[in-house]
Amino acid sequence: MLWKNSNTRYGSISIVLHWLMALVFIGVYACIELREFYPKGSDPREALKTWHFMLGLSILLLVTIRLYFKVTSPTPSISPEPKQWQTISAELAHLALYALMIGMPLLGWFLLSAAGKPIPFYGLELPVLVAKNKDLASSLKELHETIGVLGYYLIGLHAIAALFHHYVLKDNTLTRILPRN
Repeated sequence: MLWKNSNTRYGSISIVLHWLMALVFIGVYACIELREFYPKGSDPREALKTWHFMLGLSILLLVTIRLYFKVTSPTPSISPEPKQWQTISAELAHLALYALMIGMPLLGWFLLSAAGKPIPFYGLELPVLVAKNKDLASSLKELHETIGVLGYYLIGLHAIAALFHHYVLKDNTLTRILPRN
């Protein structure tokens, strides 16, 4: 398999990054949802929150690598070529996904900073981005949670669109990003 993208398929680096990020997203959402099953302040709840923070920041790191490959490699063409409105819709959806992958980890980092909490990252403690501010932390938390809910819909729409392209339109949108057999 080719490492870099070609005009017809995503390369192995793009494929691995895409599916790795999907798994990390599952982990981010699972950690924050599963924490609700444990009492506030309990060790399992705090561990899940810490993993939520670290996995969220991992998305920021992975999307940086992904963006490098996006700008240095061609985007494989879709065959048969989609209608213009579909192309525009896909570009807007991808822009929203990239905004989610960059904005949410940064928002979480600002939130932890404003709350005066440590910013854990696999044994490291990342620097504080803003001074402790309870009101700012509260506003950022509300925004982070709202965008998090919107993220469920955006990711779901992305998956449904890929399946629609594959099973209804019968184009190569999905197969371009699947690992080869």
